[in-house]
Amino acid sequence: MSKIRTWLFTISLILLCGMGNAQESEPLLESINTIQKRVKKPYTLRFGIDLIKPVTAQFEKDYFGLELVGDLRLYGDFYIAAEIGNEKRTEQSELINFTTAGSYIKLGFDYNMFKNWKGMNNAIHIGLRLCNSFHTQNVNSYETYNLNHYWPTEITQNGFQTGERESLNARWAEVVVGIKVRLIDNFYMGFSLRMNRLFSDTEPSNFDNLYIPGFNRKTDENVWGAGFNYTLTYAIPIRL
Repeated sequence: MSKIRTWLFTISLILLCGMGNAQESEPLLESINTIQKRVKKPYTLRFGIDLIKPVTAQFEKDYFGLELVGDLRLYGDFYIAAEIGNEKRTEQSELINFTTAGSYIKLGFDYNMFKNWKGMNNAIHIGLRLCNSFHTQNVNSYETYNLNHYWPTEITQNGFQTGERESLNARWAEVVVGIKVRLIDNFYMGFSLRMNRLFSDTEPSNFDNLYIPGFNRKTDENVWGAGFNYTLTYAIPIRL
């Protein structure tokens, strides 16, 4: 009988020691879990397409455009954002018929000012992009301007010829204001307005950049422009 009591006492003592160690380790585990939760960032990758350009191409025979968009939420309400696109447009400007073709890239950030409910990822955001285009300009045809409408006047062309001007580029910045709203599951519809400020551009010989891919139309008197896009994107949560 005494042996049984001795074994019971020993087992009880071991159990009590184990419980004590478990209770002491619980605060430590809670602290580790709290630190892990703080370290974890709600990464979200979202990518998609600007719907405006393909729709425009269906109604304008002299235009082609495609733009891919994406953003990555690093933490909180801060996103790294980018757009990559390609455009080709033929236009008649006064006496000149020309075609612009090329690609562009826009890199920057968005900041979401909308406070979502738990589990939502809608956005009312402002942002900034630094942009660069790589394009060509082709003068398809042109007419000389006659200063005298009553008497024929010979106009010197000064080497202004048709043909392609290659290796052109332009640099500008965009201020962005937009929204993104979830439609179903991880699909989002977005709309943004953009104010553009041209910094520099490579002008073709005997011609000018009348249209810049990604920037839109450009004039000698004005370095400001505007644009917008209408996007459909898909979001992928990333757990690290």
